[in-house]
Amino acid sequence: MLVETPVSAALSDAERSARYASVRVSIRALLEHESDWIAALATIATELHHALPYFDWTGFYRVVAPELLVIGPYQGAHGCLRIPFSRGVCGAAARTRHTQLVDDVSKREDHIACASTTQSEIVVPVLAPDGSVLAVLDVDSDRLTAFNHIDRAELEALCAELGRRFPHGDPARTL
Repeated sequence: MLVETPVSAALSDAERSARYASVRVSIRALLEHESDWIAALATIATELHHALPYFDWTGFYRVVAPELLVIGPYQGAHGCLRIPFSRGVCGAAARTRHTQLVDDVSKREDHIACASTTQSEIVVPVLAPDGSVLAVLDVDSDRLTAFNHIDRAELEALCAELGRRFPHGDPARTL
């Protein structure tokens, strides 16, 4: 389990990379024998949220029907419950199958304000090996320009691994 140490929210690239390296080790150890999709999502959301001080809302939206995301395990205040692929940053990530990195959500017309304190956001799709969207990982920060190329690369690698490990996502999916 990752042990938290107090740090400034403004991490250097080296500190950011070190945190991700540590959280990857924790996640792999915790999920070594895990076969449940929801348990995996919950574990990842928790580990990321507590490892990185600029993560103010960290969670997954799962694809549960065609073109529909429903909130999954998360850490932070309440999130939006349902997001169609046609709306918001999460919908854009699911629709395009590409990471959405938003430095200032107030400048993004399609941003859905689930929390008034959110300033920046990164959303990474979790894709099955066949390219279908299983979920999106959504991370919000109360700071402008909180996320950078390191966050993008690390979260994309984590989501790619998750998609390979759980190629069907939630067995209860209706797709």
